[in-house]
Amino acid sequence: MLMQNKLKEIKYKYMNFLEGITPREYQQKIFSTCKDKNCLVILPTGTGKTLIALMLAIERMNLFPREKVVFLAPTRPLAEQHLSYFKKHLPELFGEMILFTGKVSPEKRKKEWETADIIFSTPQCVANDLKNKLYTLEDVSLLIEDEAHRCIKNYDYNYVAQTYKEQASHQRILGLTASPGSEREKIKQICKNLSVEALEIRTRDSPDVKEYLQDLKMNLVKIEFPEKFEEIRQPLKKLFNDYVDELKSRHLLFEMPSKTNLIKLQKKFGMSLSKGSPNFNVLRGMAVCANAIKLQHSLELLETQTLQGFYDYLKELFKQASAKKSKGVQQLVKKPEFNYAYIKTTELIAGKTEHPKISALNQLLKETYSKNPDAKCIVFTQYRATASLLCEKLNENLKINSRVFIGQAKKNGYGMSQKEQQQMIKDFSYGNVNVLCATSILEEGLDIPEVNKVIFYEPVPSEIRKIQRTGRTARLFPGELIILMTKNTRDEAFHWASFSREKKMHKTIDSMREEMLDKPEKQEKLE
Repeated sequence: MLMQNKLKEIKYKYMNFLEGITPREYQQKIFSTCKDKNCLVILPTGTGKTLIALMLAIERMNLFPREKVVFLAPTRPLAEQHLSYFKKHLPELFGEMILFTGKVSPEKRKKEWETADIIFSTPQCVANDLKNKLYTLEDVSLLIEDEAHRCIKNYDYNYVAQTYKEQASHQRILGLTASPGSEREKIKQICKNLSVEALEIRTRDSPDVKEYLQDLKMNLVKIEFPEKFEEIRQPLKKLFNDYVDELKSRHLLFEMPSKTNLIKLQKKFGMSLSKGSPNFNVLRGMAVCANAIKLQHSLELLETQTLQGFYDYLKELFKQASAKKSKGVQQLVKKPEFNYAYIKTTELIAGKTEHPKISALNQLLKETYSKNPDAKCIVFTQYRATASLLCEKLNENLKINSRVFIGQAKKNGYGMSQKEQQQMIKDFSYGNVNVLCATSILEEGLDIPEVNKVIFYEPVPSEIRKIQRTGRTARLFPGELIILMTKNTRDEAFHWASFSREKKMHKTIDSMREEMLDKPEKQEKLE
C-alpha cells in the first residue's frame, strides 16, 4: 500500500510537466530509486529508459532551479534523438535545451553553456571543452550517460564522469544501458566510474515489463556446411594449426588460438620489439602470428559469411604478396594448401556457388513478404562487404526493396554520413525501403521504427550486441528473431557463448544488486 501511494504521488506530480506521455509503473518504481541514489538502469531497448531520464531531469531542476542537466549519448544522431524526445514531452517554456556538436565553435558553446538548462552532447565534445577549460560542471545537478556500458577505460564518458564527481556541488548520476555485459569485473568498473549506489534491472520477462511488450518468437535456423566448402576448409585449418603449433613450440602462445587472443599476442610482440633490440624468436613469432590471424579471418569468412567475401579476401592476400607488403604474406600465398583452397574457390565462384545462408535468407524473406507485403525487416551482419552482397541478392526479389545501412566512412572512404543514415531511417519508416542490411551501427541508439523481423545472418558471441539487436523488434506489435547458424562452424560456438553470457549477466547483476541493498554502507567493497 505504501509503495502504491508513493507511485501515485510520483505519477500526479510529474503529470503536471509531462506532455503526451504517462509513465508506466516500472518506470515510476525505477525513478523512485534514481531520485535518491546514483543508479545504473538496465532495460531492454524500447522500454522507455529515456522517460526515466526525463522524470529525473524534472526532479533535479525543481530541486536546484539554477543548475543544469547534462545528457550524454555516444553519437550525435542519438543526442539529437534525446533532445527531440525532451522537447516533445516537456512544456515549451520548461527550460532552454541545447545540442552541443563539434560543428559549433568552442566560443559559441561556451556562451550557450551559460544560458542552457539542459545540454545534449556526445561525450567527446564535453570532454574536450572541459580539458580546454571552457566551463566547469560545478552547477550541473544531473549527469546522464546513455549506453553506459561504454563507461570504461579511457572512453570520454569516464573522463566526464570523473570530472563531474570532482566539480559538481549537487551530484546525481544516471547510467542507462540495455546490457552492461556479463563480466563481473567490468560491471563493477562501470559502477565505480559512475559512483553507482543502486542497480535497477528489468528484462523482457520481468512481470512489470512483460505486459507492455509484444510476443517475441525466436527461431534458430540450422544450415548444413557444404561438402565443397569443407574441401576448402580442411587444408586451411591444417595450415592454421601448423602456425599455432610453431607458436606453442617457441613458447610464445599459451592460450586458445582464437582471433582475439592472436591479435593480443601480435600487439604484445609489437610492444616487445619497440622497447629493445630485435629478438629472432619474437620476430619469427610475429610473422607466424600475423599469418595465423589471416587464416583465422579467412576461415571465419568461409564458414559464416559469403563465398564471394572469402574469395575477395584471398585475392587481397595475393595482391599484398605481389606488392611485397610483408615477407610473411609472401610465404603464406606460396603454401600449397593456400593455393589449393584458392583454386577450389575460383571453381565454385565460376559455377555461381554461394554460401547456403544466402538462399535460406532469401526463402525466409520471400515467405515473409508473401504473407505481409508491408513488413519491415532488419538483417544484421558483421561485415560491410556481406551487407552489400546480401542487399544485392535480396533485391532480385521484386517484393523486396533492400538497402545497406553501415557506419561512417573509414580509411577506405566507404561508408554513410549521418545525414545519409537519417534519410535511410526515414525511407524505412515510410516504407520506401522494407529491408535494411545493417552492420553493428544499427544495434544501439538510433531511433528505428518497429520491425516485424530481426534476422542475424550470423550469431554474435557478445551478449550486449545480441540483446541490442533483439530489442529492435516486438515492441509495438509481435515480432520474430531469426538466427542463421551454420552447423559445425564457429557459428555454433558464438551462438551458445552469447546465450550463456546473457544468463550469466542476469545472475551477476542480481547478485550485485542484492549486495548494494544489503550493505549500502559498505559500497566500497564492490570497488
